[in-house]
Amino acid sequence: MRIIFMGTPDFSVPALVALKEAGHEILGVVTQPDKPKGRGKEVQMTPVKEKALEYNLQVYQPVKARDPEFVKILSDMAPDLIVVIAFGQLLPKTILDIPPYGCVNIHASLLPKYRGASPIQYAVINGEKESGVTIMMMAESLDTGDMLDQEAIALEEKETFGSLHDKLSGIGSRLILKTIDKLEEGTAVRTPQDDSRTCYVGMIKKSMGDIDWSMDAVSIERLIRGLNPWPSAYTTWNGKVMKLWEAEVIDKEYEGACGQVAEVNRDSLVIKTGKGGLSIRKLQLQGKKCMDVDAFLRGYSIAKGTVLERFGSMK
Repeated sequence: MRIIFMGTPDFSVPALVALKEAGHEILGVVTQPDKPKGRGKEVQMTPVKEKALEYNLQVYQPVKARDPEFVKILSDMAPDLIVVIAFGQLLPKTILDIPPYGCVNIHASLLPKYRGASPIQYAVINGEKESGVTIMMMAESLDTGDMLDQEAIALEEKETFGSLHDKLSGIGSRLILKTIDKLEEGTAVRTPQDDSRTCYVGMIKKSMGDIDWSMDAVSIERLIRGLNPWPSAYTTWNGKVMKLWEAEVIDKEYEGACGQVAEVNRDSLVIKTGKGGLSIRKLQLQGKKCMDVDAFLRGYSIAKGTVLERFGSMK
């Protein structure tokens, strides 16, 4: 099938690889413009662009895909299908109407739940028991199109944003090939979404990681996993940011203020929360590498009763 591929981050790359290796004709790859990143602010290509260039594919990077000039470029390529996965821009009807087989989107949730920009993170943060990938026909509104295929997986007890991201990316790359076969054979079934069961999730912001110790330990532990590896959950100690990478819930109530060190010994650091305690297992002090809590306690002295504070309260 003649396909235009639209995607931007790491999550999109396996789908591009799968389509190419399956023998589909990739007419062009559309991705977001290159942006400066890191401390040096060097301009970096998107992961999708890097992979597309490896395949010697034509790459397009419109600031706005809806611009008439770019819409004409897509139309002139006469694709059979447009495949979209984490592209980063809403597509107008002028693009959706171009391919005879339509525009299909690979979405990292079990629609109709978790429409929007960050379904993987919120599946972990909200303690979902399962997540998955939905292939849908695209509509003008965000993530509202008819569903074509869906595959679910159970979340593991210690699932993180990073681990679930990789699993769903792989599922999407396999599922899209099956969906395309059904479209070609005329056997694809369109199932409308039940709008009464949906919810939208917006962009993840770094400020979300600023731990509110008055929350219950279960919610904080999920937050830590849901923001691992980016943007991370964090607190402050001695005026420095302390990122928390792994923790365990302690079903026990402690005296003192929320955020206070309730227990500390050679290999244990327990913080009082709004409900229960949180035993920190892996952390990273500002300017240092990530380390297990026992390694941290060998190098730093943190007394029982010390209060970990929100970064926002220091401003």
